[in-house]
Amino acid sequence: MIIPLDKLVGWKGNIYEMTSAAIKRANQLTITGDEEVEINNGKVVPTAIKQILDKKVEYRIEE
Repeated sequence: MIIPLDKLVGWKGNIYEMTSAAIKRANQLTITGDEEVEINNGKVVPTAIKQILDKKVEYRIEE
């Protein structure tokens, strides 16, 4: 499974913010491509979520 469910269930942050970040990251991955997406059979959204949960990418909410 691509998404680490234990990390998703244990997420202590704001799930709305994480979801917004995952959507933006998925868009970035679609435009630029990533080796990890290829490894995951082209599954962009699960790859984006995994990268956020694994802290491979960080996000911040601009106000």
